[in-house]
Amino acid sequence: MFFERPKAGETAVLVHVDFQDEQDREDPGEFLELVRSAGAEVATLLTASRNRPDSRSFIGSGKLGELRSMMAAHGADLVIFNHGLSPSQQRNLEQELACRVLDRTGLILDIFAQRARTHEGKLQVELAQLEYASTRLVRGWTHLERQAGGIGLRGPGETQLETDRRLLRGRIKAIHKRLDKVRKQREQSRRARARAEISSISLVGYTNAGKSTLFNALTEARVYQADKLFATLDPTLRRLEIDDVGPVVMADTVGFIRHLPHKLVEAFQATLQEAADASLLVHVIDASDPDRDLNVEQVDGVLKEIGADDVPVLKVMNKIDRLDSAPRIERDGDGVPEAVWLSARDSRGLDLLYQALTERLADDVIDFSLTLAPEQGRLRAGLHELNAVRDEQFDDQGRPMINVRLQRRDFNQLMARLGERAETYLPEALQEPADW
Repeated sequence: MFFERPKAGETAVLVHVDFQDEQDREDPGEFLELVRSAGAEVATLLTASRNRPDSRSFIGSGKLGELRSMMAAHGADLVIFNHGLSPSQQRNLEQELACRVLDRTGLILDIFAQRARTHEGKLQVELAQLEYASTRLVRGWTHLERQAGGIGLRGPGETQLETDRRLLRGRIKAIHKRLDKVRKQREQSRRARARAEISSISLVGYTNAGKSTLFNALTEARVYQADKLFATLDPTLRRLEIDDVGPVVMADTVGFIRHLPHKLVEAFQATLQEAADASLLVHVIDASDPDRDLNVEQVDGVLKEIGADDVPVLKVMNKIDRLDSAPRIERDGDGVPEAVWLSARDSRGLDLLYQALTERLADDVIDFSLTLAPEQGRLRAGLHELNAVRDEQFDDQGRPMINVRLQRRDFNQLMARLGERAETYLPEALQEPADW
């Protein structure tokens, strides 16, 4: 980084404060998982209760002394807060404790930096880190200040702090340009899929809900999966075949978390746009989590922030193996699938998920029978190529009698390619009304 601060250690004292306001509360269990995911060794946890944060040290002078004693007793060299700290609070704490102090946002950014594998992912994380650091530059290089007084030394110049800020702004601008190029490439890919009328599915959900496990089970991909927060960071796209729908594109996206830093949402806009432009969102929920309703609210909040709150949603209640529950489909009053209960880890209920995806995506499926003449071999071959033939028999004259089931758009495209009218083969009940 561009400035000097106490070096980070691995043995950490954690600080969690219970506030009366529900909006300011954080989950200490989730905090512990975040710290472990970052690779720190937990020495002890300091808890406190306050109505509001102390403006100078967040926890007040009394708890600050207790924190200093805990650090000395455990030989800790890192303090991590389960809350967001202002730049001045973080600076004051580091001066008082003579160690590195991380807040919740800094902790999440550190985990993201460890998980990023692709060039795009690393750029997105670096952008979020620089945006975060730009408000936390400290005067650690005063011995290099150029605005020194004295004869022959007066005049224009800039302090090292100003130099750091200028370098940061330049790097942030360069990353924005690169990510704009990535965003345009993704938009071109999405437009190409739209022209080909290929449906897209995005897996979304709270971190560690089992999205990557489900993604691997459905697509036979080898996306990294682990019982860790933010095990998956880089987006992955795979092709998936759905009955009556054909090929669809499925995307595995980064997991969300309570109070996800806004800068992270901005930095990952190109990635999260896959969710905003999807035909269907599959919201994966850890059914065994006692806080699952709160987690659902957090995911809905992020979806609204990225403009994906109006995309149709199918809920997947995952990890039913921990509940000793049976796979099932929940439907609304019109019989439309709303939620599928399954276990991605042991693949129980995946058949029900395929069924629900078919019902949600196959919005205009036609099912009819027809008898073809010998010279209509190209039509018969085209229907077989689309995997639309459900049954085929031959009459006494050797003509194929076939039962077909496929999307109306696929049938119309096949007819256009053959230079024929779809209405010629469709029964009257399936023919589209004429435009007047």
